[in-house]
Amino acid sequence: MKATGIVRNIDSYGRFVFPSELRERLGVKENGGAFEVFVEDDAIILKKYEPACTFCGNASDIVEYSERIICKSCAEKIMGLFK
Repeated sequence: MKATGIVRNIDSYGRFVFPSELRERLGVKENGGAFEVFVEDDAIILKKYEPACTFCGNASDIVEYSERIICKSCAEKIMGLFK
């Protein structure tokens, strides 16, 4: 993990401001970006959210179907099960 030297306080509602320098660096826009939250030991890890296939984790050639995200490759494999 790389330190940034940025420290932010948490307000009375449990919120903190994600610094604009980091949002710009990650290409996350205001009111349109999302982060995944991970916990590892005593660390909270934020990762820029990118939709990925439910089955293989691939983030390219994806579509949403029945509130699930699936890539073209996995969709073709699933369709092959019915032949």
